[in-house]
Amino acid sequence: MDFADQLVVVTGGGRGLGAALVRAFTKQGARVVIDYRGSREQAEALAGELGDQVIAVAADVTDQAQVDALFATAHERFGTPVTTVVNNALADFAFNGDARSHADPITWGEFAGQFEGSVRGALHTTQAALPGMRELGAGRIINVGTNLFQNPVVPYHDYTAAKAALLSLTRTLAADLGPDGIAVNMVSGGLLRTTDASAATPEAVFDAIAANTPLRRVVTPEEFADAALFFASPWSRAVTGQNLVVDGGLVND
Repeated sequence: MDFADQLVVVTGGGRGLGAALVRAFTKQGARVVIDYRGSREQAEALAGELGDQVIAVAADVTDQAQVDALFATAHERFGTPVTTVVNNALADFAFNGDARSHADPITWGEFAGQFEGSVRGALHTTQAALPGMRELGAGRIINVGTNLFQNPVVPYHDYTAAKAALLSLTRTLAADLGPDGIAVNMVSGGLLRTTDASAATPEAVFDAIAANTPLRRVVTPEEFADAALFFASPWSRAVTGQNLVVDGGLVND
């Protein structure tokens, strides 16, 4: 699918990495739906800035009814089914290792919150997208992951476990949906400079990561978004079930 023919839903698209993803797809000519939960002001401002090819719609991805309504609104507004879903929404989380729960005090509630946002949210959007994608005979689902399950340098137990489960879902969905022409892939970043979630990260951590990457710098949200574009582009038409790590070479397996 050419980008001009795509209707893209970016969950958590109102700010941070989500906003960079929205801008990247819009720049390529795609129509984009910004899904947001609590970032109404930022999402509507971004949609207003980018013009008629972008709308902002409120939906909590953990609520199937809200997700179904989101996809119905997208179809009604643009007259076509959603072709591409980017599962970027992140349950409330801040990348600050000093403030995270270690093994002794962490609760299952913290795990459950991350699984709800990452896995349940992705399942809901996938299920909402399937009828339209099957009608078109093609579709792209792009999940946002992390390099922390290859390089767990900070004990983000709940976040990392949820993203690892999302990688498993990515691969099983790819096998299940491939016959329908639907590709499912993951883009996994490291710490990005800078998103709302990484704003709490001490500068020394950014410096240490940069010093240990072959590129000697920390990846930006815009660079991460470039990789997501690849999985939505015609050049990835034979690629599915993959996890592309975009972290400047910090993790290389």
